[in-house]
Amino acid sequence: MNQRLISIVIPMHNEEGNVDLVYKEVKAVCEEIKAEKGYDYEIIFVNDGSTDGTLEKLKAIKIMDSKLRILNMDRNRGEAAGLTAGFQLARGDYIFSMDGDGQNDPKYFKDLLAKLEEGYLVATGYRLKRKEPLFTRKIPSFIANRIIALVTGIKVRDNGCSLKGYVAEIPKRVQIPHGFHRFLPALFGVKNEEVAEIPVIDRKRHWGRSHYGLKRTFEVLRELITFPFLKKADFYEKFFKVWAGLHLILLLPCGIWLLINPTFLKAGLFVALLLGAFVSYVIHKNLRRFNLAQKEGVFKVEEL
Repeated sequence: MNQRLISIVIPMHNEEGNVDLVYKEVKAVCEEIKAEKGYDYEIIFVNDGSTDGTLEKLKAIKIMDSKLRILNMDRNRGEAAGLTAGFQLARGDYIFSMDGDGQNDPKYFKDLLAKLEEGYLVATGYRLKRKEPLFTRKIPSFIANRIIALVTGIKVRDNGCSLKGYVAEIPKRVQIPHGFHRFLPALFGVKNEEVAEIPVIDRKRHWGRSHYGLKRTFEVLRELITFPFLKKADFYEKFFKVWAGLHLILLLPCGIWLLINPTFLKAGLFVALLLGAFVSYVIHKNLRRFNLAQKEGVFKVEEL
């Protein structure tokens, strides 16, 4: 019987100052899991178009450690593509993910693994004592997580926590377009009762600066209005293209009518048509991105 295997997927973009710490901590935890539970392991770093010394440091470590795999992206494609590449090419029975900035403590892989062994399909962390600004990160994150739970039906408290574990087949179901990684695990089609949560202590970034900003909240809302239509993405892509077109066609006569005899009612109708056209176009565009991702994939990597 083949030895069971776990895969750790870590996307990295310009994290040269964090490579050594992240590798050492992950390696130590994987060795503990191997000793305690018998799992072999692989550590998959996805170099997402780094322009600093990240790749060189990873190559130096790989020379000394055969457990390390490097997936080198053809260019900077973002976290969604990095995760997808790692998920699709991972060989483990269970797949875990984390950020490469040192804020995630890999010791929680043990707790995530325990939940997966209990029969859950997904295990995810939710961060306590977050070491981030209140108004630009904590409050927007709180609001976004509540809205995501409401729309997706998956009551995960902290979708932004990268510490997650999966039964291997789950994250291989979908090519994740840019921005949609914020809706994991709901994007993979799991049920609420198939997801377990564990508390994790957040840490300060070890080195460097965060790649995220306040605009992420607006991106979440943009993708979120698309989420309810993903199950029939092909149909709704065409539907919202037509629906946006109909709104635009009606805008011209409505605008002329408003100019000839302006009233609040006509102005309201004009604004509603304009807003409807805009929202329909955004949904159409996002569904087109999603469908294209499933057909063509979202990553191009070379394994080094």
